[in-house]
Amino acid sequence: MSDDKTTHFGYKQVPVEEKSSHVRAVFDSVASRYDLMNDLMSLGIHRLWKRYTIELAGVRRGQRVLDLAGGTGDLASRFARITGPEGQVVLTDINAAMLTTGRDRLLDQGLAGNLLFCQVNAETQPFPDNHFDCVTIGFGLRNVTHKQKALAEMCRVLKPGGRALVLEFSHPTSPALSKVYDLYSFTMLPILGRLITNDADSYRYLAESIRMHPDQETLRGMMLEAGFERCEYFNLTGGVVAIHRGFKL
Repeated sequence: MSDDKTTHFGYKQVPVEEKSSHVRAVFDSVASRYDLMNDLMSLGIHRLWKRYTIELAGVRRGQRVLDLAGGTGDLASRFARITGPEGQVVLTDINAAMLTTGRDRLLDQGLAGNLLFCQVNAETQPFPDNHFDCVTIGFGLRNVTHKQKALAEMCRVLKPGGRALVLEFSHPTSPALSKVYDLYSFTMLPILGRLITNDADSYRYLAESIRMHPDQETLRGMMLEAGFERCEYFNLTGGVVAIHRGFKL
C-alpha cells in the first residue's frame, strides 16, 4: 500500500514526486525500439487491440481527438486519416524521446496537416474545457502517478457528448490464463528487453506496473468518479487487455 507521500513504481515504493522521472528513464531507454518490442511481446496482437479501440471511438471526419501518452503514434496516425484535413489530432506524451519518435514516424507517413505534437503530463492538460470530441490513452494510464487526476482531466477537456477510451493491460479473467501470463511476463519480457533493447530492467518494470494497475471493475469505478457516464469495458484476449469507454453527457 502507498500513502500520500509515496507511490508504486512497479513493485517498489518511491516518493510521489520521483515517479515521473523514473518512468521517463524507462521510456528514454526503449523509445527507439518500442514498436519492435510491442510486436514481439504481443506477437503482433497489439495492432488488433488498437484497431478495436479505433472502432469503439467512433471518430468522424472533422472532429478533434486528443491522444494522451500516444508514444509512437499508432492511434494518432489512424485518427488523423479518419478526421481528415477538417479535423485535428493532438498527439501527446510526457516523454520527449517517445514524442520525438512518434512525430518523426508520422511525418514520414505524410501525416502533418491535421496533427499537433505536445509534450504533456496527463494529470495537468493545457487544453480548454469542452474542447475534444474524443480522448484516448493507450497503454499509458498505468504509468501515471495520479490516475484519478488524469481521468478527471480527460473528462474536463471533452465536449459534452464526447467519449474517452482507456486501452490498457488488465487482469486475465481465467486463473489458468493468469498463471501462464505471469510466467510469460516475468521471464520472457525481461529476456526480450535484454536482447532487443539491452535493457531487461525496464521490461521487468513494465510487467510489474501491469500487475499494480487497477482491475477492470476498479477502473470503471474510477471513471465514474471522474465524471464519466455510461462507463463500460471490453475484455480482449481473455482480459489480458481491456478497453474502458465512458461518455461525457
